[in-house]
Amino acid sequence: MHFDTRAIHDGYDPSKNFGAVNPPINMSSTYSQSAPGKHQGYEYARSGNPTRAALEGVLASIENGTRAFAFSSGLGATDCVIKLLNAGDHVVVADDVYGGTFRIFDKTYKRFGLDFTFVDTTRPQNIEAAFTANTKMLFLESPSNPLLKITDIAAAAAVARKKGALTVVDNTFATPYLQNPLELGADVVLHSATKYLGGHSDVVLGVLVTKNDDLATKLAFNQNASGAVPGGLDCYLVHRGIKTLAVRMERACDNAEKVVTFLTEHPKVKQIYYPALIKHKNHEIARKQMKRFGAMISFEIKGSVADGVKVVSGRKIWTLGESLGGVESLLEHPASMTHASIPAETRKKIGLDDGLIRLSVGIEHAEDLIEDLVEGLDSF
Repeated sequence: MHFDTRAIHDGYDPSKNFGAVNPPINMSSTYSQSAPGKHQGYEYARSGNPTRAALEGVLASIENGTRAFAFSSGLGATDCVIKLLNAGDHVVVADDVYGGTFRIFDKTYKRFGLDFTFVDTTRPQNIEAAFTANTKMLFLESPSNPLLKITDIAAAAAVARKKGALTVVDNTFATPYLQNPLELGADVVLHSATKYLGGHSDVVLGVLVTKNDDLATKLAFNQNASGAVPGGLDCYLVHRGIKTLAVRMERACDNAEKVVTFLTEHPKVKQIYYPALIKHKNHEIARKQMKRFGAMISFEIKGSVADGVKVVSGRKIWTLGESLGGVESLLEHPASMTHASIPAETRKKIGLDDGLIRLSVGIEHAEDLIEDLVEGLDSF
């Protein structure tokens, strides 16, 4: 079946729920047993919930995996996958990762004996050079947050496989509709389902997907042991969002391309980061491994940090806020918002300009979005 159909029908069977077209929201924390150990598939909600099972079923399907695991946040999912490692292990990480990912690696897991090296993964030779005898994991984002760097996932995964390490890919920006890292050699795919999968800015949830049975067993153990699981209502909301993922992504990508065309012609814009642009680094790789180029755009203005604040403040259509991937368009200033936890010198080193503006293009009318940006850029 095609993606659009699987996103609506996989993971749930109405005939097993009195014909209910949508999976019921199961709010029970515990389940009755006819005798010790004899139950109808569920014992305790941390270990399993029917609404969560339906969500995990469709997630596995749309990422072309065999098992999926839902968490109370994207960082909860990151926490689970990092717990596959042991003290003394080393992780090679893309240098342009989400600020929260950097924070949990650098401020939390280093204290527990894990070692992290952050490198520009757009060049496979950088990845290989960063490996040590203790490297057990390669952690990627492609496109990355917020510079939309493109990593050749197949080439990167081949390096990790040769070295006996796991490859984990944060696929939040691309979504399963535009890119399937498991098909490119990744071992685990991660999502902040708070973003495009939920799609309506009303839920916080994380996801891991794999098609490796051994990894699935370990992830299931960590999920249950650590307990960062979502409730039934959160699972229902993300499951509902997935049903319209394909149509939302098509409209958002259409809008993003129109916004990029406008930005390329504006005299106050000095740099645009968007994989569809031929001059974007690794554009050809993005063309090869993605269905379309996504709806995230970053750009730098010909002005000061204060000018950038003027651009993002007081917009009528664009909402100034963190997060991304909802039906509404958001804009933000990464250096003071989503990436504030990354030291200024590190931001400068990886090319994250303090005047950078990040756009999450939604599904409003493109002309309204552009008109609002014109007012912002005319403010300085």
